[in-house]
Amino acid sequence: IGEQHLNRNGTLHGGIIAMMLDASAGFAASRARGGDLIPVLTVALNTQFLAPAIVGRVVATGTVKRAGGSICYADAELHDSQGTLLATGNGVFKYARKDLKS
Repeated sequence: IGEQHLNRNGTLHGGIIAMMLDASAGFAASRARGGDLIPVLTVALNTQFLAPAIVGRVVATGTVKRAGGSICYADAELHDSQGTLLATGNGVFKYARKDLKS
């Protein structure tokens, strides 16, 4: 956590926490079918902020709850370097076409 990541209260900004939970759950969803990463789009993301993060390193971990044909449900947790649970999230992800640009 750098100074540029802090909110006006001096703790890790909630937007960065939400992004980390979204990214880790999304990566888990994109790997749920095995093999290469499959593009996913976030349909919904719920975030619970449990404790403040002030300094040090944080780690987000995503896990898949259930993957279907077009939708995947995944959870994420954010911990600090002491193992304190800082935030949790759960998301719904839609498998996207491989050619997202068209």
